Amino acid sequence: MSSGMSQPEPNPIVACTVSRDVQNFDLLIEDMEMALGEAWGDLGFAEALAFFSQPEAESLEFIALAMDHEDEENLILMGEIITQAKASGIAVILIAEDVTPASLHQLLRKGADEFVPYPLPEQELQMAIDRLSTPEVEPATEARPSPQLKTGPSREGAVIVVHGLAGGSGSTTMAINLAWELALVDADNPPSVCLIDLDLQGGSVSTYLDLPRREFVLEMMTETETMDEDVFGQALLAFEDKLQVLTAPSDMVPLDIIDSDDVQRVIDMARSHFDYVVIDMPKTLVQWSETVLNAAHVYFAMLELDMRSAQNALRLKRALQSEDLPFEKLRFALNRAPKFTDLSGKSRVKRMGESLGISIDLQLPDGGKQVTQSADHGLPLANSAAKNPLRKEIAKLASSLHELGRSDAEAA
Repeated sequence: MSSGMSQPEPNPIVACTVSRDVQNFDLLIEDMEMALGEAWGDLGFAEALAFFSQPEAESLEFIALAMDHEDEENLILMGEIITQAKASGIAVILIAEDVTPASLHQLLRKGADEFVPYPLPEQELQMAIDRLSTPEVEPATEARPSPQLKTGPSREGAVIVVHGLAGGSGSTTMAINLAWELALVDADNPPSVCLIDLDLQGGSVSTYLDLPRREFVLEMMTETETMDEDVFGQALLAFEDKLQVLTAPSDMVPLDIIDSDDVQRVIDMARSHFDYVVIDMPKTLVQWSETVLNAAHVYFAMLELDMRSAQNALRLKRALQSEDLPFEKLRFALNRAPKFTDLSGKSRVKRMGESLGISIDLQLPDGGKQVTQSADHGLPLANSAAKNPLRKEIAKLASSLHELGRSDAEAA
């Protein structure tokens, strides 16, 4: 009798791992079982290409392509796997361990939808799967249209860089508010300003200005050879129609996924269309830090009156001087500086500069809770706390930089 009964159909396979040996990625096995139960399978590299053309592959929603440093010699094969998967309407999550940024870059350009490092962070695979099933919508894009950049005579804009020497030293706050004050500095003839967040991993300019992160940013940054005015303009977002912003990418990526040539092209493009280009740098020195330093007209190094800032300032000084880089471009800016009546604090600032052999050219007052509240609300200080002492000092700095720029232009 049992032979005449209908047998329950097995659940269709909705995902597959693709790897040289999935046993090398035991955490991936655990996460796949947790996310999908038994509705997933495993394929080798060669098997995957053959499987995509089979009827059984029609139910596949995504593959998890897992690789380590030993697989880098097979990049062409893995690139073909990604290409064939995308052609079959199958999403690709790239799982990589000890793989060079150049290899990741190559595979991401082939069309991989998500990148997750191995060992897998907690819940990261599940979040990647969720993003595939519910792709991010950018509702703010229509409200903040990308600027239409026009080809014309180069503006040769001034490059102003802000680099924090320690966490919490206020570099992003400085970069955002300085860029905004420059945009407001001349009501009759407002200069054009572009703010670029080059902290590809922890950049928070988009958060501080309540702007969406766009996946197109990474695509543009890693394909600068074909970048033109239209492509660069599409990557920008407007803040209140007065400030154009290039946010950090939507995903956390290696800092060296871009190289010096990429950064130079982005800076050159921004300079040719804007009067001021303000760059928020990562705290880490990378290959292209030298490119930014050489391009900068002013390079603010943000520090505080503490031992970690002092040590990092000394290490940065030694690093630049050992490579014969233009250390003299640095303008050290002390955040949360002592008040005018704090004579003991003023003495400490003087001793700090003397012991490090540097000149602390700018002292910024403590803006207090209003600075944090302003960032949480996605607004510059000028919009949320116009009378804040930190805002006033940054506005003075913007005015002096603008006057200096105009004087240089008239002299030329």
